[in-house]
Amino acid sequence: MNKTLLIIQREYLSRVKKKSFLIATFLVPLLFVAVYGIAIYAFISSDEIKKVQVLDESGLFTNKFSEDKSNNYVFDKKPLEEAKVKFKDSDFDALVFIPKNIVEKPEGLMMFAEKTVNAGLKSNVENIVQGEVRNLKLKKLGIDVKIIDDNKVNVSANTYSLNDNTGKEKSSSTGAATIVGGLIGFLLYFTIIISGSQVMSGVIEEKSSRIIEVMISSVKPIQLMIGKIVGIGLVSLTQFILWMLLFGILTGVAGGIVASKTQAKIQKQVTVGMSKEQVKLIENQVKAENPMEQLDKITESMSIPKLIFCFFFFYLGGYLLYSSLYAAVGSSVETIQEAQQFSLPITLPIIVSFMLAQAVIKDPDSSLAFWASIVPFSSPINMMMRLPFGVPTWQLILSMVLLILGFLFTTWLASRIYRIGILMTGKKPSWKEISKWVFYKG
Repeated sequence: MNKTLLIIQREYLSRVKKKSFLIATFLVPLLFVAVYGIAIYAFISSDEIKKVQVLDESGLFTNKFSEDKSNNYVFDKKPLEEAKVKFKDSDFDALVFIPKNIVEKPEGLMMFAEKTVNAGLKSNVENIVQGEVRNLKLKKLGIDVKIIDDNKVNVSANTYSLNDNTGKEKSSSTGAATIVGGLIGFLLYFTIIISGSQVMSGVIEEKSSRIIEVMISSVKPIQLMIGKIVGIGLVSLTQFILWMLLFGILTGVAGGIVASKTQAKIQKQVTVGMSKEQVKLIENQVKAENPMEQLDKITESMSIPKLIFCFFFFYLGGYLLYSSLYAAVGSSVETIQEAQQFSLPITLPIIVSFMLAQAVIKDPDSSLAFWASIVPFSSPINMMMRLPFGVPTWQLILSMVLLILGFLFTTWLASRIYRIGILMTGKKPSWKEISKWVFYKG
């Protein structure tokens, strides 16, 4: 036991001290936050008010642009050609031209800018003009526009989970569950393959350099294999824990910045004389654009402690199951090129699991989803895909028990191959020969 702990310590410390480990540990959360930071920056910078010159030949839009609080519209009576000539020397960000016959020919609307017209500004102007042209056409037909506006209904279903026979409900979010399930499934798929490959390449390196022959004289092959698998697994766990801590700190800092910007943005749009309903509507609209609010919605309908516990359990179970097989392959060959042929049957179930996950996330309660989340070779990825949608406790426990039995079996099988293959040199074994190693005695 002491020798196994020494091997675990050696594998762990030798990898944790590498520069590549430190770079990956700090770079990944920074990259993740940077990607999310783009959305935060877009939200923060979106309160910049553009100054827009409007030439309205029709005279129909004098007070219509006041609804757009994100841009400052200045109406002018200059001819279009004169305004275009003077535009470059003005302090306007854009020029909008509305022709006299805008109702008959809406395509006559024109916008100008020094470089490219801002997409948000273009959309706002189009929506205002389109809405007013529509209203004018309806009035000509004798249709009361107010009745139509009053009867507009936006339907958005609130989703809930009924967790017991009492009818007690719990808020749920299909979109949030899809996002979380997809991210966790991909992360498990990626890390199991990478970690398993590290175990295999480590065994091949020690075998080809003949270091393994010295080590085998002091420890049993099974001790060496378990020490290597557990050591590399602990490295990955350390990395995950550091990622979570760093992500939590960076998210907290970003949340504080965005909260202050959100309040400032609300105050900028709220004007004197607005009713409580109007103020509430503005608050809801601004918060809906806030990326941190979207992150809160993703987490509020889920049990985060349960999600974290299950993530680590299924990661460890999947890692132990597959890494033992990768270790067996590494012990059977002497080069990475030879290992590719033998590692394909191991990698294939992981790839199939990820392919099944596409169907699982669409219908997490189907028979396919059930079996994909129960069978040990596919359960680490697919059970975590289903978990955010809600999984019956008995299914979760059954999946965990079978996964434990699965990695115990693969570890036993891999150790039978490892004990023989680690000392075999000089030739490439066949599948038939490897299968015989399992039944050798001694």
